[in-house]
Amino acid sequence: MDKRQPIRAIISGGGTGGHIFPALSIAGRLMDACRESSILFVGAEGKMEMEKVPAAGYEIKGLPVAGLQRRLSLSNLGLPFKILKSVSMAGKIIDSFRPDIAIGVGGYASAPLLWSAARKGIPTLIQEQNGYAGLTNRILGKKADRICVAYEGMERFFPAEKIVMTGNPIRSEIRPADGKMKEEAIRFYGLDPATRHIFIVGGSLGSGTLNKSMMKWITEGCPGGEDMEVIWQCGKYYKAETDRFMEEASARDSGIGKKIRHFDFISRMDLAYAAADIVISRSGAGAVSELCAAHKAAIFVPSPNVAEDHQTHNAMALVKKDAAMLITDAEAPEKLLAQACALARDPERIIMMERNIAPLARPEAAEAIVNEIYGILGKND
Repeated sequence: MDKRQPIRAIISGGGTGGHIFPALSIAGRLMDACRESSILFVGAEGKMEMEKVPAAGYEIKGLPVAGLQRRLSLSNLGLPFKILKSVSMAGKIIDSFRPDIAIGVGGYASAPLLWSAARKGIPTLIQEQNGYAGLTNRILGKKADRICVAYEGMERFFPAEKIVMTGNPIRSEIRPADGKMKEEAIRFYGLDPATRHIFIVGGSLGSGTLNKSMMKWITEGCPGGEDMEVIWQCGKYYKAETDRFMEEASARDSGIGKKIRHFDFISRMDLAYAAADIVISRSGAGAVSELCAAHKAAIFVPSPNVAEDHQTHNAMALVKKDAAMLITDAEAPEKLLAQACALARDPERIIMMERNIAPLARPEAAEAIVNEIYGILGKND
């Protein structure tokens, strides 16, 4: 039975899973609120949202917008034309769909869509996932009706009266593991319950340094990890290279394949978290929020290839609360696995980090954002 009035919403953004999964979480909660609501996604052509969103059962339209390349590139010359075309297309999409509200989750497509919506007098909401807001959202925030954030101190970037602390929406299956779930996870990944387990995950394109760190550690004989097993997500882009490396490593040591399970993509993240004693991860907003929700001790390696170094800001918010550790990207090949093995052998510190990260979780973030959406539209009654 529908609890609320139906609404028409455009959700715009993407580019990475860190933007797409929160967007899908918001969409799912909107549909839970009223099955008669209509949701349209708007993404960037050629980006992963054009595949992931239809797979989740939603319609999506693509814009030709792209980002500015930091290095000198001929593609930058065509950027103004792509932006102008995207703004024009966004306006036509809005006129055709007639949304009650436009929601931006970050990524290239959110800028022309929300800018066009605001110009047409349509209410807008921004979901800012990071602890350091990007330039696009800072500009859009001046006109937005509401800005939903996950970190304290965001008044540095947005009008204080528009900010609401909601946290970041995450996949609903991510939660603290009980004994039964941990047993299921150990069986699912074929692990030895008597050993310690490390889960290392870097995202689809952000795995390069983490992979390099793993390969160096394996080549050196996995020092300090004699009684440990590793679940390793190497990323789709690096799969062929990692497969070759593991085949050669297994030829030298037949036990490597049992000790280290590598995958290009982890479909059951809930079970990977549940199996792990500690997690090594990049510190994108989605990853940080999921680790908070899973109550996991984590070592973050912030990616240096992101705007305004926002992954370091995300990680430091936890490090300052003794809820996580941080190793820089430059230090990782030499120090990462040694630190991870040392942490895995320190149950008291793991318990402390788990205790400190747990209060930072906001499992009801999607519900809080949906409440804000209905509040903006005056449909909460």
